[in-house]
Amino acid sequence: MYCNITSCSILGIEAIPINVEVDVSNGLPSFLIVGSPGTEVKEARERVFTALKNTCLPSPLSKITVNLSPADLRKDGTALDLPIAIGILICSGNLPPKSADKTMMIGELGLNGELKPVRGVLPIVLKAKKEGIERIIVPADNINEASLIGGIDVFGADSLEEVYRFLKDPGKIILKTKSDIEYKESTHIKEHDFSEVSGQDGAKRASMIAAAGFHSMLLSGPPGVGKSLIAKCIPGILPPLTDEESIEITSILSVAGKLDSRDYLVKKRGFEAPHHSITMSALLGGGSVPKPGAVSLAHRSVLFLDELTEFDRHTLDALRQPLEDKKVRISRVNYQVSYPSDFLLLCAMNPCPCGYYPDRNKCNCTEPEIKRYLGKISGPILDRIDLCVEMNRVKLSDLRKKDGEISSETMRKAVIGARKMQKKRYAKEAYRFNSEISGADIEKYCHLGPKEKALSEKLYDSLSLSLRSYHKILRLARTIADLDQSEEILEKHILEAVSFRPNPAYWQRM
Repeated sequence: MYCNITSCSILGIEAIPINVEVDVSNGLPSFLIVGSPGTEVKEARERVFTALKNTCLPSPLSKITVNLSPADLRKDGTALDLPIAIGILICSGNLPPKSADKTMMIGELGLNGELKPVRGVLPIVLKAKKEGIERIIVPADNINEASLIGGIDVFGADSLEEVYRFLKDPGKIILKTKSDIEYKESTHIKEHDFSEVSGQDGAKRASMIAAAGFHSMLLSGPPGVGKSLIAKCIPGILPPLTDEESIEITSILSVAGKLDSRDYLVKKRGFEAPHHSITMSALLGGGSVPKPGAVSLAHRSVLFLDELTEFDRHTLDALRQPLEDKKVRISRVNYQVSYPSDFLLLCAMNPCPCGYYPDRNKCNCTEPEIKRYLGKISGPILDRIDLCVEMNRVKLSDLRKKDGEISSETMRKAVIGARKMQKKRYAKEAYRFNSEISGADIEKYCHLGPKEKALSEKLYDSLSLSLRSYHKILRLARTIADLDQSEEILEKHILEAVSFRPNPAYWQRM
């Protein structure tokens, strides 16, 4: 007997519908899974047979063939365990032939028949709804996540036996549904406030510009001046996530297995701060079974690289492609996956190996040592950082101030105001932020008056700017003007943008 069960597999962060075709026929007892199964899928044979036995459900001693269609697509993970088991029960006559019609099911089976949670449930439910599936059965631990999507019936089960009894007689067995759970939002992100930062007005101003235009930023200064604290405060001044962004981020975390089963929907922007020993695969994504890396986990959020010069240079250089394309492509012999990586890059570093340059009372680093230290950051990466901010020791008078420090709430309002101007300006374009303006559209969206043109030409010649650096200054000036709620870029906006260029006297040591 033959049957076809609808399920799903994850490729990148995209859900791919899978037809689990099961045939039980006469012949020597065997169990064969074909259709490009990965290691975990091949191991489903032992899990399924043992789960059937320990659940006291009949398992036929016949020739069992399972085909996973489309056959040319590699299938990884354990989500196909449940549909394979149900397919065997239907083909052996223990369930009605049409009991699984218009039903998608996913789930990993324990040896005792328990249904265990799987990754990528949110994109799978989205795909099921798009494909016109009427109901989906998931492990009970995934019901919170699956219930985020409306327009499709979602059922959660604790065991294979529950699913069997539900399909055999739906009127007698009631599986868990959305109404059985208490809804809540993700609260795993702890926010810091800029009011906690004493002094450092220049770095705060740069942070607001970075957040408003999604400009990458590098903070440089001696230890203990607040570089890491400022970076941790920046997610708190970014605008709230849209519904589309929330679903997108939640899907990535689900695929990566980073979504807490108690959290239903990510509503706050994240903050990824990988250690400097991170490998290129962990940063960009990959592995034998590809998974999202840190740049994708920071999608629509913040990626903070502390102690920038301690990162492997080749690892840092690998960031050039995701910074440009806003996505990471990972190629394997038979397939390619793509992960989104549209993140706000924040970096922090000391100015020299000991951290105290140019204070020669404390710094004993030689010029060759400083040159080698700075040489760990390649020119192309530095060229992709829009704001470079040098931070100094905080004055004692600033530390003693109890009031007057600008709060994250005040900065957030200014950032949201600037974002509204950008949204209106690029309503008919693919751009979302000023940092994304291409060179071809610089003149269109960064229009300069006669005085501003004269100033920009003078700066271009006197500073020997490259065309890329010149365009970077204009994009920054556009964002600074938006923070001032000005439609026109003025001279003061250009001059402030120029002030965030890397210090030539320092970086020429590279």
